[in-house]
Amino acid sequence: MLHNSPLSYDIAMIGAGPAGIMAAVRAMTGKSLKVILIEKNSDIGRKILISGKGRCNITNDAPVETFVEEFGKQGKFLRSAFFRFSSQDLRDLLEKEGLKLKVERQGRLFPATDRAVSVVKTLQGLLSKKGIEIIYNSQVSSLKKADKDFVIGIGSAKDKIRAKKVILSTGGASYKVTGSSGDGFKLARALGHTITPLKPGLVPLKVKERWAMDLQGLSLKNVRFTFKAGREKIVSEIGEASFTHFGVSGPLVLDLSRDVISMLDNKGAVKLLIDLKPGIEHEELGKRLLREFSSGGSTIVRNAMKTLLPSRLALTLTDLCGVDPEKKASQITRSERHKIVEHLKALPLTIIGSLPLEEAMVTCGGVSIKEIDPRTMESKLVPGLYFAGEIIDGCAKSGGYNMQQAFSTGFLAGEAAANA
Repeated sequence: MLHNSPLSYDIAMIGAGPAGIMAAVRAMTGKSLKVILIEKNSDIGRKILISGKGRCNITNDAPVETFVEEFGKQGKFLRSAFFRFSSQDLRDLLEKEGLKLKVERQGRLFPATDRAVSVVKTLQGLLSKKGIEIIYNSQVSSLKKADKDFVIGIGSAKDKIRAKKVILSTGGASYKVTGSSGDGFKLARALGHTITPLKPGLVPLKVKERWAMDLQGLSLKNVRFTFKAGREKIVSEIGEASFTHFGVSGPLVLDLSRDVISMLDNKGAVKLLIDLKPGIEHEELGKRLLREFSSGGSTIVRNAMKTLLPSRLALTLTDLCGVDPEKKASQITRSERHKIVEHLKALPLTIIGSLPLEEAMVTCGGVSIKEIDPRTMESKLVPGLYFAGEIIDGCAKSGGYNMQQAFSTGFLAGEAAANA
């Protein structure tokens, strides 16, 4: 419990996720400052614990320029942070503390233990080594500038903390169970900052067609998803996906969802075309079907299609084509075969929305980057106020990019605040 008379610190970090932790560690490196880390939960790093399905995809071994590209319009703003503290720097820091990392597909880095708790324990060790004070179960209810200092209200605001500088590292507004409930946006807005529209990132998508929902639980590998608005192709990539009780999900869908949601907001209607056989061209696929159907003898269409697709999907596809699944494959007409090929190469769905922000993996949107100095992460409006992590506008696809953004901006903010 704090006292009514404010305790004073050089720097206060609000939020003990990856950004706040790294900001605190960096601020205390080579410095003798009074630093406090304020956390609303009973422990630190909750989002780290659930990331990567409990394994923690902590970063990616891609070059810095790839990180910049993955953040799209916000990438240029983040360039300084990524160069100042890269994924290799993060890896070196953690391995120096005894946490070995391993590289998996697409350059994703995980702890060798395959346990996210190993990452949190290593970060806890760093905080302890630096002598950083942490207060838990402390919800920040207000943040005000008083003369040259900040006054931070805790809980009902009866308890207060004074700090010369403040780093807002409260996260976004997704996965509220981790403590990311949008508190930081309210604090930033109260100090005059603009909050760009908050949208879900890395989120499953809803579809209009009932047949897709009936395929709930069916997974697809090595398929191409192409999203289009009118004649305009938004994005097209190959990967893994799955059908759900509301639409589509899986790594491919999550990674493309940011662009799709943006187009839904602008155009209002998005079509999804699924290429179930991206490695085979239309003409070759037609020839293959002709050979298999012609030599099928008494084999019915439903069974003949099983060589191409999972049985549930094969039955759905033939139904969409208006082809009797009990018909002998050898009796399929040229027109029917053409319809099957067209659906194998462009199975159509209508995207009508996504799951809500609260169920997204990350938040897109946040404190406007126009109001933050990219060299220091300091506010251009309020001297001594810094931002780090998901509270800043922008998000990337999965693969460790968003986690690295938190560590990199936290590092830069902590360094700048300590040296100012």
